[in-house]
Amino acid sequence: MRQQYSTRSPWEPTVGYARAVRVGRHVYIAGTTALDENGELVGAGSAYLQAVRILRNIETALNAVGADISSVVRTRMYVIDIAAHADEVGRAHGEMFREIRPVSTMVEVARLIDPRMLVEMEAEAVL
Repeated sequence: MRQQYSTRSPWEPTVGYARAVRVGRHVYIAGTTALDENGELVGAGSAYLQAVRILRNIETALNAVGADISSVVRTRMYVIDIAAHADEVGRAHGEMFREIRPVSTMVEVARLIDPRMLVEMEAEAVL
């Protein structure tokens, strides 16, 4: 069984991907940014606010395919300036996952698809 969830992201139909895909007990969440329901960026200039929004978006995607945040086993965080933003992004991640503690990676990347975006995250879950 394959179940998909898509959002209003302008890139999903163009690039050809879904926000979340569930296959059996496994859920994969694509690189997620801080876009709201209307496709507008939330938290411009704040890595913390962007990370909080991203985590809410990930939670929404998980719920849409029958999972929840407690099912997350792995996250990946991509930041454009790790020296400047690691603490803010880490704080937001810790607020969401303090008790769950998935394996996690944070790496610095040269840039994201929109220059206003400071962070992007992926997640994997097992039900």
